[in-house]
Amino acid sequence: MEKINIIEAYHADDRLRDLVDDNNLLLLVIDRFNIPLGFGDSSIAEICRNEHLDTPTFLAVANLVCGRPYSTRNISLPALITYLENAHSYFLDFILPSIREKLIKAINCQDANDVGFLILKYYDDYTAEVNRHMKHENDVIFPHVNGMAAGQDDDCVSLLDYSLNHDDMVDKLQELKDIIIRHYPHTTNNVLTYALYDIINVENDLTSHWRIENELFMPAGLALEQKMKELRDQRSDESCVESAPSDPSDKETEAISNREKEIIGLVAKGLSNKEIADRLFLSVHTVTTHRRNIASKLQIHSAAGLTIYAILHNIIDISEVSLD
Repeated sequence: MEKINIIEAYHADDRLRDLVDDNNLLLLVIDRFNIPLGFGDSSIAEICRNEHLDTPTFLAVANLVCGRPYSTRNISLPALITYLENAHSYFLDFILPSIREKLIKAINCQDANDVGFLILKYYDDYTAEVNRHMKHENDVIFPHVNGMAAGQDDDCVSLLDYSLNHDDMVDKLQELKDIIIRHYPHTTNNVLTYALYDIINVENDLTSHWRIENELFMPAGLALEQKMKELRDQRSDESCVESAPSDPSDKETEAISNREKEIIGLVAKGLSNKEIADRLFLSVHTVTTHRRNIASKLQIHSAAGLTIYAILHNIIDISEVSLD
């Protein structure tokens, strides 16, 4: 009977230098966790302790990237977010611009009638999409999760509303690579070959990056978000005591969530459901569901009615309303 080789996970007492010898992709992982080189024969546990880095989080990322068994238990979200932010900086500030420079040198990008111009435009549109996605994570998602990890109760952002559909971005980069290799006519061009080599490496790196977000970051973030919601509900139950009568309209406004207020404001500004979805990084289906819930709560179904409501309840100022 043929023996089955079982790939074992890296462990905290393994030497980091042995991991790098085993898979040099871990050099990127080390850099993104801000671990300096020159770590000698120290174990992973020793290095993480010296660098004030969470060991289970490092091991989870290292094992996932190298195709080894990994654990999602005891993930430190702040440590993981530091890794992801550093990865974003690598993609947006270094490697993607570097590939663009190589493409400009390798193909004719000056003539709008030349296919090279279209190839560069394809690449620019792709990098703009990646930039928007990662910037939203940096500016909205990561601060939200870091805030929850620090004990701040914030229901303005919902990870359930945030769709991590990365397949399309990986597919587009692979499509560009295949178009150049299979269909772009060119003589021997070392610079273009180097650009393609970088594209292939970025494609693999991004695939690992998306997996880290989907399989490590999102489960841990959603679990923390659920915990914060349960604490919020508990505090709400404890505070349900008799109070002085209040204006019914105030209660009605309080029943509208912060996300729903945000959508009401964008409706009042004249945005369509698709434009709202793009602005908030939601699916059109999610926006439609929010609109349906808003209409049910307020019994207001028209954009004009929501505009009046938004102004009366100080969601937006009348100056923000388009009168066209």
